[in-house]
Amino acid sequence: MIEESPQCVRPAVADDVPAVKAVTDAAYRHYIARIGVVPQPMEADHAANVAAGRVFVTGEPVDGLVVIEAFAGHLFLDSIAVRPEAHGTGVGRRLLQFVDARARELGLGEIRLYTNAMMWENRKIYPKYGYEVVERRVDGPYDRIHYRKWLD
Repeated sequence: MIEESPQCVRPAVADDVPAVKAVTDAAYRHYIARIGVVPQPMEADHAANVAAGRVFVTGEPVDGLVVIEAFAGHLFLDSIAVRPEAHGTGVGRRLLQFVDARARELGLGEIRLYTNAMMWENRKIYPKYGYEVVERRVDGPYDRIHYRKWLD
């Protein structure tokens, strides 16, 4: 049985969908003006992602989440969101550590992600956790920096 504590990262359930949307919106809303478009995580089908087992949350109430998807050879970190009031409390670090552990659990030696080039805060954070830049690519309205992390 999965431990239910504020420090635990657990699979999201259907009842978490409103919190997943709220935390995602709060985490990404301030980027709209900066990048000129709504960030893709805000437009995600949160209910479908939860139902597919791709969303993991932490906190009670939820103060952070990751959306991940396993592919052949790598785990894709689609989104990480931390409620702004929880910044600086270790929530993001705990979620990134969970992603590493999840990839290892699945036997995957690589994690991939991307972030918008205008989200410079993220561009400072990911290298601190072992991610390296792979390429910069424009996908539709999104100018993205692609990263990868090799696991030991």
